[in-house]
Amino acid sequence: MALVIKSRAEIATMRESGRITALALEAVMRAVRPGVTTGELDKIAEDVIRTHGAVPAFVGYPSLARSNCPFPATITTSINDELVHGIPGRRQLKEGDILSIDCGCIHQGFVGDAAVTVGIGRVSAEAARLIKVTDEALRKGIELCVVGKRLGDISAAIQEHAESHGYNVVKEYTGHGVGRRMHEDPQIPNWGRRKHGMALRPGMVFALEPMLMVGGPEVYVMPDAWTVVTKDHKLCAHCEHTLAITDAGPEILTLP
Repeated sequence: MALVIKSRAEIATMRESGRITALALEAVMRAVRPGVTTGELDKIAEDVIRTHGAVPAFVGYPSLARSNCPFPATITTSINDELVHGIPGRRQLKEGDILSIDCGCIHQGFVGDAAVTVGIGRVSAEAARLIKVTDEALRKGIELCVVGKRLGDISAAIQEHAESHGYNVVKEYTGHGVGRRMHEDPQIPNWGRRKHGMALRPGMVFALEPMLMVGGPEVYVMPDAWTVVTKDHKLCAHCEHTLAITDAGPEILTLP
């Protein structure tokens, strides 16, 4: 797959797909509380997306683990030791859980993709710190999304911030280009070397998504062919924004 540079008109369309994605995430976050099911949250996100004339991007997405298991829902809901791709359903959230919510929509042929990790009620100090550092790692990466920097600069900034606080980053899952497809070139790992990799150019659009773990970096996929869990079952967190590289600096597209 080749790198796709977006025109200003295409980025304008992606700005709207990103806005709708952000509105859906906001609505879900308002509904998060102990006792709510992940399936109820999924319905909220779907309603927002369809009300704004878009369609969910995740529904029907093919599984890499098993070919006959397309993703069945609008959002992914990953709880505590689940890193990404948790399937919404009847599971109820509990006080003290942390929940990673990933959401995407397609508007006029273009994808918006964003994620956030939130605490359910009162969470432990460890969980709160993990969420805070994960958000900070995303901001550190975004700050380096400027023309002339390289992909390795972004990746290194995320890794350095995570490891400076004692966390690991996952190696199997990465940030990625976004456009007419959910996953385009380039891949953007959450680890890397400064001054290495592809140079950033105006019109590049991609999703940065730091994934931090309290314990070791090893993960495995559950029998549902989707849910990714930390091997040592320690806490993990994930956040994501879609952004465009412009001559004026990074523009975050997934804002409400």
